[in-house]
Amino acid sequence: MIKPLADRVLIDPKEAETRTASGIFIPDTVKERPQEGTVVAVGPGKKDEPMEVKVGDKVIFGKYAGTEVTVGDESYLMVKQSDILAII
Repeated sequence: MIKPLADRVLIDPKEAETRTASGIFIPDTVKERPQEGTVVAVGPGKKDEPMEVKVGDKVIFGKYAGTEVTVGDESYLMVKQSDILAII
């Protein structure tokens, strides 16, 4: 498993929607990147900035935040704690 360092957080992003509310299928080329996910792992934090999120929290993060990380066939997102906008 991946263990984040400092103030970094590993997030399992929510799957992108495949259809609209009215039932129209959305092609892969126009799907928007999800901005919600579940925290999988957290780093220890920084000396002057303790970690506010914990494993299992559902969070909203910035649209262009983080780096995609693939482990096996799973895809995760590594973000800094400051890129997380809210805990749901």
